[in-house]
Amino acid sequence: MKAYLILEDGTVFTGTSIGSQREVISEIVFNTSMTGYLEVLTDPSYAGQAVVMTYPLIGNYGICHEDMESAKPWPDGYIVRELSRIPSNFRSEDTIQNFLKEHDIPGICGIDTRALTKILREKGTMNGMITTKEYTDFSEPIKRMKEYIVTGVVLKTTTKEKYVLPGTGKKVALMDYGAKRNIARSLNQRGCEVTVYPADTPAEEVLAGNPDGIMLSNGPGDPKENTTIIREVKKLYESDVPIFAICLGHQLMALANGMDTHKLKYGHRGGNHPVKDLETGRVYISSQNHGYVVDTDNLDPSVAVPAFVNVNDSTNEGLKYVGKNIFTVQYHPEACPGPLDSGYLFDRFLKMMEVND
Repeated sequence: MKAYLILEDGTVFTGTSIGSQREVISEIVFNTSMTGYLEVLTDPSYAGQAVVMTYPLIGNYGICHEDMESAKPWPDGYIVRELSRIPSNFRSEDTIQNFLKEHDIPGICGIDTRALTKILREKGTMNGMITTKEYTDFSEPIKRMKEYIVTGVVLKTTTKEKYVLPGTGKKVALMDYGAKRNIARSLNQRGCEVTVYPADTPAEEVLAGNPDGIMLSNGPGDPKENTTIIREVKKLYESDVPIFAICLGHQLMALANGMDTHKLKYGHRGGNHPVKDLETGRVYISSQNHGYVVDTDNLDPSVAVPAFVNVNDSTNEGLKYVGKNIFTVQYHPEACPGPLDSGYLFDRFLKMMEVND
């Protein structure tokens, strides 16, 4: 069936419908990863967005449910150049087409994703609509697109109940703001007992569990929207418990300490972003998925100092908090998908907990 991708600037792409055939309006973002499409689909940070995959062939190794980063896919829509009709992989359990249908996610294939990505890079991230309806007048759908805002997505994606991954080592409290599974898994594999808390859990409850360390996870949406959570993060900051924060958690910790965040023109999403460790000068290739960054122009050096910087555009990629056992990064050391260069940060977090004994 014919499908259309309409952008809020009036650009129209015509392709073929994949997955669900319902109409959807969403924020359109692009991901440059060459592999790991299932991990991208199941990353809660994409809640409220439709994802364009820049790699031209998607679905060639099928769906392996073991590789999912959460219990379900989160994007509102999926946009690809070519969808592989016959996956070839001994681990494959399903096709992307069936997976999208099963989870009622609409998509479109057969469009020029390079041209679409160039538009998003030049004009910035914008809203769009995936539909099988043929509009003759775009004024009404464009009006709806311009009114669309990504909101309420952290509480939508977080766990609804606290749960524990047993371990014999350090006790870590993981605040789930839309966490990928591999964050808890990375800690668990290092022997940690990981207690995962819903995003709106009061700081007092978390601290009452006497954790050796606290992890603030990734998640979707505008960090400034989470005013209640930011107040609780400030209380965690004021404790003496070591804290490691990733992505949205990094932004929330910054906001809790009087810093500001702003939206990037088109964000960082992919598995090939270079970040520089300002202490050692070493550059790591990182996995990233974010549309907002922390402003460091007016950073108070008595509160925090930059620890990592993006080599491509010089935006902040991490902070070290002065006088505190706290460090935060904008990128994803747990990868999935992407390189494992930054996995050592989990080991650094473990050492912080040991020193704190």
